[in-house]
Amino acid sequence: MTDFALPEASPQADAAFRAGLAAGKFLIQRSTTTGEYNFYPRALSPTTGADDLEWVEASGKGTVYASTIIRKPAKFGGDINNVLVDLEEGPRLFTRIIGCANEDIKIGMKVQAVVMTPDFGPNAKSGEPAVFFKPA
Repeated sequence: MTDFALPEASPQADAAFRAGLAAGKFLIQRSTTTGEYNFYPRALSPTTGADDLEWVEASGKGTVYASTIIRKPAKFGGDINNVLVDLEEGPRLFTRIIGCANEDIKIGMKVQAVVMTPDFGPNAKSGEPAVFFKPA
């Protein structure tokens, strides 16, 4: 059996992503050899294992791949949407759509990224910005 050690998590990658958000930018990683884009921040490319990842600003353009509404009583903040968005660059990410009724979110809908500090969820408590999407 071959000894194989998994790479350690990359706190530097997460820190670079968060620094971009703090500057109002949605950054994703791209391999300099293959041109493949990656999201969520990581130390190695998940498909090739390449460690030549550079930070680039995402176009922010995306398409809704899947959507669901989580029903919650109003006293617990009301209904929320959970959405998978395919970025124009390729990666798919889990997010929320803001600026439209949950029932108006459709598969195939064009969306645009927004970096903001929300007034809901854990980021509201921490004051850290996050990436959300709005109808394009």
